[in-house]
Amino acid sequence: MLEIETAEKRIDELETLIMKIYEDQALGKLNAERYTALYNKYQEEQNALKQRVRDLRVTIADEKKEVRSASKFIKLVDRYADFTVLTPIIINEFVDKIVVHERDRKCSVQTTQKLEIYFNFIGEYKPSTMKEPELTEEEKAELARKEALKDKRHQQYMIRKAEGRDANYNKQVARRRAQQREDRRKTRRWEDIQAGIYHIAGTTVINAKNGTEDAEPILVSASRPRA
Repeated sequence: MLEIETAEKRIDELETLIMKIYEDQALGKLNAERYTALYNKYQEEQNALKQRVRDLRVTIADEKKEVRSASKFIKLVDRYADFTVLTPIIINEFVDKIVVHERDRKCSVQTTQKLEIYFNFIGEYKPSTMKEPELTEEEKAELARKEALKDKRHQQYMIRKAEGRDANYNKQVARRRAQQREDRRKTRRWEDIQAGIYHIAGTTVINAKNGTEDAEPILVSASRPRA
């Protein structure tokens, strides 16, 4: 690289100048004050150039590595260009690791959780389609409202945790959600029974089509869902 060659040439020139002023100072041609000023100037420039050369070499090495990695990734893509089923083997070929971060705020239904996918050879990749869209004023206001709600719920969570009430709260939430799931299940079962498409052994007799054109009594079990 031309810049490296130019810098290394100047480094050698500075080394020659440093040796020269050292000899001049030793022979009495240069006083100590002038020698120190020139030496510090040459040394500072030389150190800066040496660091620049090191940085450039690291950059070049990284670029070469990226080119090799990109080439390997392209070959991998070409190998599976016509796949029809996504198998664990294919996923392992492409994905190096997946990093799941903690949620921004706990105890918040509407929260964000960062997910990073690192591919083999190229590392983390974010397509341009994942860029944040421009928001309207209404959308910004709605986002601010949701963020305020997240903050409020997170503060409530921290208070419960500090007071030791978080475990009881989680149990209450779990029981409530379990009851909601059971209610939904009973509702679906009741609706299916009324439509004649869900039948299990039980105590109530209704007329339903059992896969034929003729309706016949079938024993079913279901309770009317709670209001």
